Amino acid sequence: MKFLQSLVDKFAGKPINWDELEESLIRADLGVPMTTRIIKTLQEREAWSLMGINDVVKVVREEIARILPPDLPSIRPLPAKPKVILLLGVNGTGKTTSTAKLARYLQQDRGRGGSPEPPAGDWGQSPLPIHRHSVMLAAADTFRAAAIEQLDVWARRLGVQMIRGQYNADPAALCYEAYQAAAGRKMEFLLCDTAGRMHTKTNLMAELQKVKRTLGKHDRDAPHETLLVVDATTGGNALSQAREFHSALGLTGLIVTKLDGSGKGGIVVAIQDELGIPTRFVGTGEQLDDFAPFDRQTYIDNLL
Repeated sequence: MKFLQSLVDKFAGKPINWDELEESLIRADLGVPMTTRIIKTLQEREAWSLMGINDVVKVVREEIARILPPDLPSIRPLPAKPKVILLLGVNGTGKTTSTAKLARYLQQDRGRGGSPEPPAGDWGQSPLPIHRHSVMLAAADTFRAAAIEQLDVWARRLGVQMIRGQYNADPAALCYEAYQAAAGRKMEFLLCDTAGRMHTKTNLMAELQKVKRTLGKHDRDAPHETLLVVDATTGGNALSQAREFHSALGLTGLIVTKLDGSGKGGIVVAIQDELGIPTRFVGTGEQLDDFAPFDRQTYIDNLL
């Protein structure tokens, strides 16, 4: 994710080439509007022609900090009913694994009413008291081969209950039944893992809208969180995905996978800037606990 390091390496010890700088920022997936603002801010400053790369890095960090929200509220349980979290994404983003990681995080929630604060430069868990919450999974991906079994393996490993149906079953009906079960068993969270789908397929997006409407029959505010799982390495394509899913369903946040291994981490900023969708969590590895709340300062510290 250290895309600012590439700028330092490229421009250290020589005058800034503005065209090359603009290209480099766009390649980092900060987006054209954000890149344009950064260049404009730099060029409006006195003696901009004498600026070095350290001045550029400072301005980039300032602009990113201005766009990203400083403090996001933790996902907290609701009184007397399950909080429903709908997880969406295209195929291959790590959606089912992210569902399991989120379940693990909620089981061992370390929130304090605001966002947990990991140590600077580290996406690891903060050493705060653990408040265990009850979680149920709904295997609403009824089409992908072995998807139900994959989530079942995670559920057994986590020691959480899972509602499952037959392959090719109606995912909306399954989520409806899962809510009934979660409410009846007094679960605090219900995580619905939906089938991966291309954001350009109108009929598949309509299916998700049906899931949302069906959950709303139990609770007009459900789903209470609608999280899109995106792969940071896909860069600008993640922005396209976010546009379409947000238009169809109204996203409340992102889970960004592979952020630690991507030189294109600017996509977090581009999506926040254009769509106002905050990154809620980041996946930082393959293990179950390689998952953490997004923290603005940690993100900025890791840019260089």
